[in-house]
Amino acid sequence: MTLSTDPSGQPDTSIDASSPLRVGIRIPPCRPVGELVEVAQQAEELGYDQVWLPDSQLLWRDVYATAAVVVAGTSRIGVGTAVTNVVTRHPAVVASAARTVAELAPGRFTLGLGVGDSAVRPVGLRQSTGADMRERVGMIRTLLAGEEVDFHGVRSRLRDPMPDVPLHMAASGPKNLRLAGEIADGAILLSGVAPDNLSASTSRVREGARAVGKTTQVPITVSAFCRVTDDVEAAARELKPICAGIAQNGGGSFLELAGVHVAHVPRHVLGVYPDLVHAEDWDLAVRACDEFVSDEAVVAFARHFCLYGTAEEIVGRLRAVAAVGATSVFLQHVGSYTLPHELLTLFATDVMPRLRVAAVG
Repeated sequence: MTLSTDPSGQPDTSIDASSPLRVGIRIPPCRPVGELVEVAQQAEELGYDQVWLPDSQLLWRDVYATAAVVVAGTSRIGVGTAVTNVVTRHPAVVASAARTVAELAPGRFTLGLGVGDSAVRPVGLRQSTGADMRERVGMIRTLLAGEEVDFHGVRSRLRDPMPDVPLHMAASGPKNLRLAGEIADGAILLSGVAPDNLSASTSRVREGARAVGKTTQVPITVSAFCRVTDDVEAAARELKPICAGIAQNGGGSFLELAGVHVAHVPRHVLGVYPDLVHAEDWDLAVRACDEFVSDEAVVAFARHFCLYGTAEEIVGRLRAVAAVGATSVFLQHVGSYTLPHELLTLFATDVMPRLRVAAVG
């Protein structure tokens, strides 16, 4: 299939409704809100289906205030939280905030929820357990539906509810993957694009959905770090803190299954703030991780778990992602305090046209 052109004569790089895979991109709220809106507008113009905004009150601008301005400044693109939590934010607060953003752009807002990480740990709180998620996501859903919730003996409801806000749950471990299938309208998978792991993860989500009698497919979004490059060996070095952070948080055995060996990583790495994955000085974090992650290991990580490679290689991996039943991909660039200008443009110009052709080929 040849690409159509817009009135300017430029290739139409958008992925139409016939594509089996929707494409979203992460925009950390790390700059003044006006700049964030401009990036979201560019993503909309380039044909992206979704922008995802992470939530961490000490690192970035408030996610709901940012989301409200972004939906007001765009007209088509979906906007979601990836992800907010129910620890620093009470379920009633989450429900009210989500309702408010969704009201500004009916059908375009997705409430992405998770156990909490960079929003929770820096303020001395613990991540949500599975039981916590089940209870608090249930509260949010009930409130959005306009029904009463029992808050420790006090029964209350949300005025002017909005029951159609989709709730998606981020997950990586088997229990939470199954839980996402049970209690959420969609799942956000956090373990990259490794085909064997994706197959197992999507199966867990479907198991959870079947357990509660769901008869329609649960939308599955796959999150992955992405860089369009013909030199993976050089580019992969920037992923060392990500790789080390996974091992640091108990994922070492998960990496080993794919032949990615990471030495023991201490809970706190000297000089890195606030943590490896969200380091303020990324170059310092990369150097600090040299003793834990070899060059060979991080290249293996980039090739197996991430979308690092040429446009053709990335399209091949995305076809595999779609083949296991994923409905969307969520692209991330490395770094928490820069905007994804390079990834936004290169993926749209180099990968999207090939992905569109592959979808109908």
